[in-house]
Amino acid sequence: MNSKPVQFEPKGFGSDNHASVHPAVIQSLITANVDHAHSYGLDPLTERVEKKVAELFETAARSFFVFNGTAANILALKACTRSYQTVLCSDVAHIHVDECAGPEIHGGYKLMPVKSVDGKVSLENLKAQLIRRGDQHYSQVKTISLTQPTELGTCYSMEELKAICDWAKSENLYIHMDGSRFANACVTLRKSFADITTRVGVDVVSFGGTKNGLMGAELVVFLNASLAQDFKYIRKQLGQLPSKSRFLAAQFDAYFENDLWKTIAETSLKSASYFANELTKHTRLKPEYPVQSNAAFVKLPKAWIKELKKERFFYVWDEATFVCRIMFSWDTTEPEIQSFVKKIAQLEKGN
Repeated sequence: MNSKPVQFEPKGFGSDNHASVHPAVIQSLITANVDHAHSYGLDPLTERVEKKVAELFETAARSFFVFNGTAANILALKACTRSYQTVLCSDVAHIHVDECAGPEIHGGYKLMPVKSVDGKVSLENLKAQLIRRGDQHYSQVKTISLTQPTELGTCYSMEELKAICDWAKSENLYIHMDGSRFANACVTLRKSFADITTRVGVDVVSFGGTKNGLMGAELVVFLNASLAQDFKYIRKQLGQLPSKSRFLAAQFDAYFENDLWKTIAETSLKSASYFANELTKHTRLKPEYPVQSNAAFVKLPKAWIKELKKERFFYVWDEATFVCRIMFSWDTTEPEIQSFVKKIAQLEKGN
């Protein structure tokens, strides 16, 4: 065994996926790593987590582990949507721009992007897409996918969620929520899991944990249990049935213990807000969108980007406008933010 440690890059603002695993999650994995346990979800730890999920969503929810968020989205939508049907989503939705056509290829349904503002689709724009119902020549709208928080770090308000869900139900449509950063939305809105899903009428949630301190585990949570009837077969077909499921369960077991999910999300949200305040205080720049999760988007001069990346890594989100995404994690510190803002201020002064 090579005992020499690998040298990773310094902490940056590239992605919450870049962050290390929360120590409590590591400890939970160590605790679970004893003796033998039945595979494929038949162990007591998986059962405990499934019961906890139902408790948190305040309904008889059916939950299924998968390995990543893309798979969670593809599979959740496949359970709702047939091959001749359409999923409406925002024009910046992860399922539309960052899943390599996986939903269409592996899910077999059509995605229809809808114009968004600050990452959110309006009820009016969704209504405008509900056309040609019953026309055999036209792919039929069946599901609406909402990302909460959105890809631009904004959150749908409770009023917006309720209005969209109420209309969807009146039109016999399903609601899928891409919740890769679900915990951040709960913290921002100061609402429970059930408040922003079960009580407003969401049918299925892609429930994320990897971006919020877990090693690598996601859940597909069916609040409309009828949609879960054949899901175990779909999950197996697409290679997302974990054999040693207790190790995915162990991560969520720690996540739910003492509301660790909330503590982590509060920390990253606080960091994003702190960055936004420091930026506006010490420079002439400001975030492009409301900072409502653990991300801030800032338009930076192209000439600054190379120098700033030497300070802390981040992504250029839009290569045409040079809007950059600054992402914060459970382990981000205020001094790291201060040094980055100081560098921005120095470059601005030099201009």
